[in-house]
Amino acid sequence: MNMDAKEATTGSNFIEDVINEDIAAGLTERIHTRFPPEPNGYLHIGSAKAIWINYTMAKKYGGLFNLRYDDTNPVKEDDEYVKSIEEDLKWLGAVPDGIFYGSDYFDKCYEYALKLIKDGKAYVCDLSADEMREYRGTLTTPGKDSPYRSRSVEENLELFENIKNGEFADGTHTLRAKIDMSSPNMNMRDPAIYRILHVSHHRQKDKWCIYPLYDYAHPIQDALEGITHSLCSIEFENHRPLYEWVVDNIGFEHKPKQREFARLNVTYTVMSKRYLRALVEEKLVDGWDDPRMPTLCGLRRRGFTPESIFEFVKRSGISKALSLCDINLLEHCIREELNSKALRRMAVLDPIEVEITNFEEGKTEYFEVANNPENPDEGTRKVPFTKHLYIESADFSDDPPPKFQRLKIGSEVRFMSAYVVKCNEAVYDENGKIAKLLCTVDPETGGKNPPDGRKIKGTIHWVSKEHAKDAVVRLYDKLFTIEDTGEIPEDKTFRDYVNPDSLIEMKNAKLEESLEGAKPGERFQFVRNGYFCVDVHNPSVINRIVTLKDSFSKNLK
Repeated sequence: MNMDAKEATTGSNFIEDVINEDIAAGLTERIHTRFPPEPNGYLHIGSAKAIWINYTMAKKYGGLFNLRYDDTNPVKEDDEYVKSIEEDLKWLGAVPDGIFYGSDYFDKCYEYALKLIKDGKAYVCDLSADEMREYRGTLTTPGKDSPYRSRSVEENLELFENIKNGEFADGTHTLRAKIDMSSPNMNMRDPAIYRILHVSHHRQKDKWCIYPLYDYAHPIQDALEGITHSLCSIEFENHRPLYEWVVDNIGFEHKPKQREFARLNVTYTVMSKRYLRALVEEKLVDGWDDPRMPTLCGLRRRGFTPESIFEFVKRSGISKALSLCDINLLEHCIREELNSKALRRMAVLDPIEVEITNFEEGKTEYFEVANNPENPDEGTRKVPFTKHLYIESADFSDDPPPKFQRLKIGSEVRFMSAYVVKCNEAVYDENGKIAKLLCTVDPETGGKNPPDGRKIKGTIHWVSKEHAKDAVVRLYDKLFTIEDTGEIPEDKTFRDYVNPDSLIEMKNAKLEESLEGAKPGERFQFVRNGYFCVDVHNPSVINRIVTLKDSFSKNLK
């Protein structure tokens, strides 16, 4: 995707205001941002907001954009996620100017930890995790000093060296910043900045058994990389004083500025990596790239485009106010894009056979059909019409309701771009199910209106039986039945709201012959059915991206 970042960021928002003020004050010459995902899972559409903001802000101001893997916790990190993250950024078109790893700064983090100890600003603490929580206090009561807070610099240096050398078990010691146990900001009450983890790292292997915590490592990495604006989600707002404390007390001359924006929450889905992992591990979905998942690889497999995702993020807005974005807006964005781009094709998802009794056996007649009426430059294609055809079972009724304008006994409809067809008889099998419809064409109506001027109200699509391509078509819908998964009752879990109809397989679909050889990832509009994408794993499977009906667009009028 080639995205013009200047066009992608239109209008002013509070982040642009901050950057403009910094430039005007001479605080920065070149904007430098970063996207710092932890490689412990796959990126999702919420991640796309952080990517879009950091990438477009850098490019709008002629700056630089880094991808930096926050791999400071080796327990759940893996090279599988490292590769998927880079692939997702490239697919989105947010190609980083540099790729970095938090673990590459471990030596520097350790060096700065020694500096803080020597300056009397960090100490080794023997309190357990439960004891630390007890000593920490509450939002209304101050914490109390650890009994180990007054250790001498020499004792702290010796202990920290022994900890680094692997002489202590996990959880027995931490290194804590010495700040203020009475601070109203809980994050400033002597936060832990190092913990013991005897776990092999995906890059550093077994070099370390101590690992820096995010709130300590992240500002160091930003300062060393020359990041000017650390743009992150709103849950880090209360961590900003600690971010600035680390930068100031280590003594960095370059001081990156952290600013926070509201996360992107979307209706009918979950964004928590823990919940997404549970969906995968409990086989409630078919892997991380299941087209129902909000992961970027799932959306890509479903058929969403980078442009539609970034357009959704842009329209959702940048602010500090928490909000729940309507997933219908995302669907509106992809419909809006594909309406002008997607080639039209005919596909019958639930077929019944039609026999044209007054059409010669073995004869094939071709009709010229527009590839995209919205874009005449796409030209036309020839679609075969034969004696034996397929139509959607829902397009015929032997007991039609009032105002039914599709096929019924004794009525006429237009077979799209071809003949006016009249249904004369329905043939049933031994189970009472319709086996075939016997119909006739008006030979004077091939691709044109009846010469006698009679009005034909209904139009349906069709596929030649002799030329049809077999396929499995998967109809995807919302993954959950509840709009706001953040409001699940205490006696329920997200599992109780998984939509049982989020995937319906049409295993006997019939596609027009021009879809033979369609490549994985190609997108089409199946007329009257919706927008579809050829599955990236199996080209005989077609995934529905969205239906044609756009309820969100009504809200725009």
